[in-house]
Amino acid sequence: MNASVRLPSGEDYNLKLVLLHSIVPEQSTFKVLSTKVEIKMKKPEAVRWEKLEGQGDSPKLKQFTPDTQHLYPSSSHYTRNWDKLVVEIKEEEKNEKLEGDAALNKLFQQIYSDGTDEVKRAMNKSFMESGGTVLSTNWSDVGKRKVEVNPPDDMEWKKF
Repeated sequence: MNASVRLPSGEDYNLKLVLLHSIVPEQSTFKVLSTKVEIKMKKPEAVRWEKLEGQGDSPKLKQFTPDTQHLYPSSSHYTRNWDKLVVEIKEEEKNEKLEGDAALNKLFQQIYSDGTDEVKRAMNKSFMESGGTVLSTNWSDVGKRKVEVNPPDDMEWKKF
């Protein structure tokens, strides 16, 4: 590749490169801008060049195959594998140490999500009928009767 540019000072600047691989000159372009000259050279096949220049040595070609399954459109120059990020976040949530109400809520969510249809039905029925004061996983008991309101000893139930 040879490029000859006349600078504003009147001097000629010559650039001569012996490229490592071949290019397709008909599909290559250049732009002369006020601050730079931009040269885009089209490769005949999708391979990654280890370097721009070479002296006839047999280069090691690396096939370039973008993982389009996990790339999302973005104007950012940095790409992220969002699927990997989701897996990492789920792992962090799984290993997170919760305390108090948050830990108890997570335990109930885990029991509900891992439970059978009967466990889920018992939890829903007992919670709804008792106004949130009873939570049972035993469908054989809860399914036969109406679950009565059972507030803690130091509280009084009032229907509004």
